[in-house]
Amino acid sequence: MPARDIGLTWPTDPRARTVAEALLADLTDSRPLADWSRSAGAGARTPARLFVAETGHGFGRWRERLRVQEARPLPAQGRSVESVTHRHASSSAFIAAFRRTVGLSPGQFFR
Repeated sequence: MPARDIGLTWPTDPRARTVAEALLADLTDSRPLADWSRSAGAGARTPARLFVAETGHGFGRWRERLRVQEARPLPAQGRSVESVTHRHASSSAFIAAFRRTVGLSPGQFFR
């Protein structure tokens, strides 16, 4: 597998970090940031500002990049790209997210 770093920056503020770690524990969780904010002990806007300030990406884009990052090693483990599309609304959504993040389709990337 090509070694390409997608440059995912993790938030350091405890409120945003709590959300980020919970997402890593369950990549399929698609709750909006407002729902996550309550569980992190913050108002609805604070984590949104923190994700942009600390990671350079809005929450939705950051979550997308996390899912792509976690999917990258799976073909080397013998799993198909299709086996990870459950983290997105559809296979085409995953392929589009992968292309936005990496610059190549999953098929091109894993050749």
